[in-house]
Parts: sequence; C-alpha cells; structure tokens
Amino acid sequence: MSVLMLGAHMSIAGGVSKALDRAASIGSNALQVFTKNNRQWIGPPIDPEDVARWREEMPANGIRYAVSHASYLINLASPRDPLWTKSQRAHEDELRRAHAYGIPHVVLHPGAHTGSGAQAGIERAAEALNRIHANTPECADTMTLLEIMAGQGTVLGRNFGELRQIMEMVEDGERMGVCLDTCHAFAAGYDLRTEAGYETMMAEIERDIGLDAVKCLHFNDSKGGLGSHKDRHTHIGEGEIGLEGFRLIINDPRWDGIAMLLETPKEANLAEDVMNLARLCELVEDRERVPSGLR
Repeated sequence: MSVLMLGAHMSIAGGVSKALDRAASIGSNALQVFTKNNRQWIGPPIDPEDVARWREEMPANGIRYAVSHASYLINLASPRDPLWTKSQRAHEDELRRAHAYGIPHVVLHPGAHTGSGAQAGIERAAEALNRIHANTPECADTMTLLEIMAGQGTVLGRNFGELRQIMEMVEDGERMGVCLDTCHAFAAGYDLRTEAGYETMMAEIERDIGLDAVKCLHFNDSKGGLGSHKDRHTHIGEGEIGLEGFRLIINDPRWDGIAMLLETPKEANLAEDVMNLARLCELVEDRERVPSGLR
C-alpha cells in the first residue's frame, strides 16, 4: 500500500494558499479548505496571484491532495425557489473556485427537504446539480462529493442509499462522488467500533454506491452515541467511536490512496491537529505508510 494522505481542514486567513503553509507546518501531506469565507453566498473575485502561489507551493510543500468544502449555507434540496436558485449559484461559484486552484473535489452537504419529504428533496437536489453542471462545463473535471450525514431533522444523506438516489438522477455521473465522514456515519447508525459493524458498512457502500465513488474521508470521533443523529465532532479516541474504529479504516487496503482529513475542534496554533494526527499514526500497522512529516 502507498503512503497515507493525512491532514486536516485548514484556515485560509490571508489567502487560500496560506492553508498550504499551515498544513506543511504540522507535517501533513493533505488538507481541506474553504475557497472563500464560508459565511458568504458568493465570494470575491478569484485572486490570480494567490492561485499561482497555490499551484507553486502545493508541490513545494509536499502536499499530495487538497479538497474544498462548499458553504454550509447551500441547500440544493430546498422546496423554496429563491433559496434553491441562490444555492445553485453558490455551488457554481464553489466549483469555479476549486477549478481555478486545480482542486479536484468539492465536498457538499446534500441539503434538507425542510418538510417536503425525502423523495422530493432528492429529486430537487439532483435537478439542481444537473442545472449546475449545465452552467459550468468548464469545470467538468471538478467533482462534487456528497457527504454522508448524521441524519438530523430533514437533512438528506442519512445513508448511502439516499446518496445513490441523488447520484442516479444526475446526468453527468462522472462529476459526482462521495465523502465519508466517520462521525456522521456513526451517528447515522453505522457501527464503526467493531470489525463486524465496519464490514457491514463497507458491504453497504459497495452495494449502494461502489467503493470507487468515495474520494475522501473525514476523520472525526463522535460525541453522540450510535444512531443518535447528532453531528457533534470530537478528538480521535475521545468519543463514542474510539480508537478501534479508526484503526480498522486506516489499515484497510481498500482505502489505499484515499485522503483522510480531520475536522476536529482546534485552535489557531494547530496543537489539536498535531495531537489527533499523532494518534492516527500510532494506529498504522505498516510504519512505512506514515507520511515522512508525521514520523
């Protein structure tokens, strides 16, 4: 198996490319970013100087993989036309920004139907993605990754079957993939703590979407219990999943070449990221797979 791609979500304060410096400063070789202020619907014009710096510094810093995360404001499943249309424009903006930086994947929450029903929400999200793809042909190589969700309220994506239903209705399937979040999956009812539970989840992934559809992993322990439907992230080994669940995933050859990225609580000094990455590295059975910056 190849060297792991391990990292965390990094701040873009001072420019998107500054996230690369932060990732490299703790020895990681992968990262997730927002490509603009996450509280804005549409960001400022793309800075060509920052794009150039990103493209230069990414290989210089030994960063092998980067993914962006779309704004949490976006709701492509909304039954309300004004919000639905606004969300489409916002995700088009996210795709164009990622494309400019050469970031291949954009993680997106599937959205919430807010009372219209799951099937209506699924159809709404798929129609929105079809419109978005039609409006962004220049971003054909930039993939949207639907994230598995904890299943709170009317949020879609509480299982891989719901993600499959959305993806099956999207005409350009090559522009769609999945992000697997450990906290969300556990809170949705997938028991990652045992080998039997983990294999049950893996079988469902293979059946419903195919392992090849999963393009990145979010590594978060869960404050909430199994099936709690609570999206509450905590540090690796300090939640209800525990270290064993992460040991099963990080040593599974089926995830070879797939980045594993933290979204755990942190301060600006990144000490918590260092702690969590160290805990993950301690679980790796083949020490040659640990990134050189984390040894």
